[in-house]
Amino acid sequence: FAVGIAVWWAITAAKLVVLPGPLEVASKAVDLIASGQLPLDILASLKRVLTGFLLGVALAIPVGFLMGWYQVARALIEPYVQFFRMIPPLAVIPLAIVTLGIDEAPKIFVIFLASFLSCVVATYQGVISVDRTLINAARVLGASDAVIFPRVVIPASTPFILVGVRIGLGSAWATVVAAELIAAQSGLGFRMQQAQLFYDLPTIFVSLVTIGILGLLMDRGLQVLDRRLTHWQERAR
Repeated sequence: FAVGIAVWWAITAAKLVVLPGPLEVASKAVDLIASGQLPLDILASLKRVLTGFLLGVALAIPVGFLMGWYQVARALIEPYVQFFRMIPPLAVIPLAIVTLGIDEAPKIFVIFLASFLSCVVATYQGVISVDRTLINAARVLGASDAVIFPRVVIPASTPFILVGVRIGLGSAWATVVAAELIAAQSGLGFRMQQAQLFYDLPTIFVSLVTIGILGLLMDRGLQVLDRRLTHWQERAR
């Protein structure tokens, strides 16, 4: 981080590009915090991201398991999942506004869709990638599907699921800025759009850096969870 900030300062000090420097952005951040604007925007964006992200993951994991374990479910669901994956979540915004109004529902729905589509494919891939030797060995030992699924399939596919969750989190943060185009009155994305109108580059940078820090902290939390749940897995060092 120190190297990155130093490079940023050097580029702006040399006036290679017309951008605010680290000190100017830090000063603007202090002003926004003192006014209470930045904390309000952080809470608004966090609420939208976490709501849409958690709903998306909560639905994606069971749907992914169904697709991976049952061929009939795979044949019915997988084409729709792949179809909607080809449509950018941002392209759904006009439809979300028309059908859900301009309150919080369309914002959360767009974030939910981005998180769901990222996570469901990873979960499905995790289930179909489970070593068949493990499943066959459990069956030879007399285990039924009701035992094999929670004792073999879920643990073996957990690394894939957590990768999908991390990708879904990134998709949620990537979508929140566009989602806050929908008649928002607060939020980091909303603040950037307002600052754009007045060419307020320091405020734009403050919002960008804040999104990056929040996303990084949440991703590190998921990495800790990953290590705890998959401590048995061999890892490259």
